[in-house]
Amino acid sequence: MLQPTIRRADPSDAQVLSELGARTFTETFAHLYPPQDLADFLAQAYGLERTRADLADPAKAQWLVEADGQAVGYALAGPCDLPHPDVTATSGELKRFYLLKDWQGGGTGGRLFAQVMAWLERDGPRDLWIGVWSENLGAQRFYGRHGFEQVGAYGFQVGGTTDHEFILRRAAQRLST
Repeated sequence: MLQPTIRRADPSDAQVLSELGARTFTETFAHLYPPQDLADFLAQAYGLERTRADLADPAKAQWLVEADGQAVGYALAGPCDLPHPDVTATSGELKRFYLLKDWQGGGTGGRLFAQVMAWLERDGPRDLWIGVWSENLGAQRFYGRHGFEQVGAYGFQVGGTTDHEFILRRAAQRLST
């Protein structure tokens, strides 16, 4: 089996990203929500029009992970809109970062993460942010290994359900001279 490829997504990928977003979210979190809450959230967050709008936004970027001609993961990054008082207009955020379960743990996530972080810091160091479910310990450990620390919490709406989410930040990485 070949190593998955990672590439920047473009508008022609909207349908694939929309479907993959709903699939990965469902695979990871569906057990947490009543069916109607999940359906409402998937329509709002991963609908085709929302995906097209994200792809058309010049301040955002998406990546698609493909293996054997199939989409197996993706990421979305852009300006930070997490509810924290230290977020500024220059802050960047990893908004979505998912791999299908069969593709986790083999190094692909690390490769994807590195590409997203490089894009977020393409104009130089800046504070980077991530929102993560409070009970997703694996993701928290992964982000911690990459210098992110918990600096807050908030409620994340999935339909009528409110999840307890942590806000993680990695302060701008300054180069020593």
